[in-house]
Amino acid sequence: MTSGCKFLCVALIALGLAGCIAAPIDMTTQTETRLMAQAPVRFLLTFDDGPSASGWWNPTATVLDSLKSNPLQADIKAVFFVQTRAPRAGDSEIGRSLMHREHAEGHILAFHTATHWHTNHRSLDPQELEQSLTDGSADIAAITGAQPKLLRPPFWNYDKRTFAAYQKHGLHVLLTDLSANDGKIWGFNASPRRRANMLRQLSEVRERIAVGQLPMVDGVIPVVVTFHDLNRYTARHTREYLQILLDSAAATGVRLADKPFYDNHAALEKAALARTVQQSTEPVNLPGMWNWIWDHDAH
Repeated sequence: MTSGCKFLCVALIALGLAGCIAAPIDMTTQTETRLMAQAPVRFLLTFDDGPSASGWWNPTATVLDSLKSNPLQADIKAVFFVQTRAPRAGDSEIGRSLMHREHAEGHILAFHTATHWHTNHRSLDPQELEQSLTDGSADIAAITGAQPKLLRPPFWNYDKRTFAAYQKHGLHVLLTDLSANDGKIWGFNASPRRRANMLRQLSEVRERIAVGQLPMVDGVIPVVVTFHDLNRYTARHTREYLQILLDSAAATGVRLADKPFYDNHAALEKAALARTVQQSTEPVNLPGMWNWIWDHDAH
């Protein structure tokens, strides 16, 4: 992207965070009838960009505390897409310690980046991408004892070349159904319309559930939700976000499983793998403006 395009994208994202969120899609009688024939939903939580290297009120540690103990469901498990070679993330003593904690507490460590910066994989030449995938997989395996299976490319962006490289390393691309829009945008570190945003997005996902577009795994339909654990705003509001998800489900007519979140590592991994992209040419449904921001032939 040129600097001008990047600025435009950032401005549009910031605008989206601040407002301009469409109203939820009204549920028709047809959709309501179709939903009754579908399995209940379980939210599959994911966190990008961490772990935080901060020694002051560490947001990743706060997120982990909230997942472990909250009023809704104890010991929630999530997928953490980590930056293993970023100095403000995994390439630090604090970051490595937190990745060990994530693994010890039953969360999944998955690959995001193994470069110094949060770099789009499409901008890396083949040798750089290969080195990044090799380094990141080794970094995660050193903690978990096994090669990672899941990957989320930065900015959701991939093409045939990068997708083939992922497959070579046994990495499966997991995108998302819902986004909290909580990524940092040049210092913008909040989500003032978080309820309206989640409500609108879940109403869109509900339409896909009703027509059977999302798979059932172990009797439930996994709906992937994305947050960013580097964001202190997210960390402060993690428990509220969990409640927002439940409230949004009730408001949009989405039936939830008895356990609305995953609390078992094996079940979480199985569900996540079932939601991965199988081919680089497969159409994707990204929330909000992401489908517009990235050219469609990127996938």
